[in-house]
Amino acid sequence: MAYGDTRGRHDGTELQAEHELVVESMLETIKERAGTPDAIRFVIQSGDGVQNGSNPAQFQVSFIPLINRLTQAGGIPYFAAVGNHEVGGGRDTLDARRADGLRNWFATNARLIPPDGSARRLARYPDYAFGFGNTFFITFDSDIPEDTVQFTWVEKQLDQLDRRRFVNVVVFFHHPPFSSGPHGGATLQYQARVIRDKWMPLFRREHVRLLLTGHEHLFDHFVEHYRDASGPHRIDEIVSGGGGAPLYAYRGEPDLVDYVRSGAAAGVSVEHLVRPSIDPGGNPFHYVVIHVDGDRLSVEVVGVDWGRTFEPYRSNRSALSDSIP
Repeated sequence: MAYGDTRGRHDGTELQAEHELVVESMLETIKERAGTPDAIRFVIQSGDGVQNGSNPAQFQVSFIPLINRLTQAGGIPYFAAVGNHEVGGGRDTLDARRADGLRNWFATNARLIPPDGSARRLARYPDYAFGFGNTFFITFDSDIPEDTVQFTWVEKQLDQLDRRRFVNVVVFFHHPPFSSGPHGGATLQYQARVIRDKWMPLFRREHVRLLLTGHEHLFDHFVEHYRDASGPHRIDEIVSGGGGAPLYAYRGEPDLVDYVRSGAAAGVSVEHLVRPSIDPGGNPFHYVVIHVDGDRLSVEVVGVDWGRTFEPYRSNRSALSDSIP
């Protein structure tokens, strides 16, 4: 189960009302599927948990009580990435606003992520990894995508991974490389540009299957196709930012001409599989359920409140593959 962008308008003074609607739906789904082959195993959150991460009250008053419901009443783990609202969006790793936000983020997630000193945790960074079944999950701080320390750590984690055990790799982080909301379209933010130039070649080399991102408060789905010596491959990039923050609308297609040209040797092409609505009301609060069956992945989109009938694929499900056996 995955979602992102839960920050609320009254963070620090009251519970996140819209996020609460999402959590209530998640708890219903967890209960309904318990004991079945589709039981929910854990939740992934792609960042922007609160409006201003440097204010500890925003976590304590508005966010943590809802996460406690998922981990305690729902009985499942919760794994979060860091977003720009936690750390202020600055790229200076010594910035005081960033330091305050990270301190509060670490305090909030201390019992939820791998412990300090773990081989699956990068010291002093919100970067960590874990495995479940045949799938490996890893997150990095996309606010500072140029940072060589975390890039080297993620690269090493993936290079040394036993792919006979972990046949699927999923990366979750905040800033999407491709999107069509106000942070994407004709706008190419710094983080997206660096992720395209620096991280996407790594993800292709390591045969990453799925990227789970947020930042845009809507649902978006891109598919990158490429090939290498082992044959054709695809990376699905899902933007799920409907966790409770004010909703966004479609703004236009991203300019991918230079990106596709730079990947010509690998036959890179990018398909925009699902476009958001031009009306924010057509992009409801939601979360996604990722189904894993061996090396077969599929996505189910669960709309919340007025969006219960949300069907972005002409249904609410899609296989993350080019053919279904």
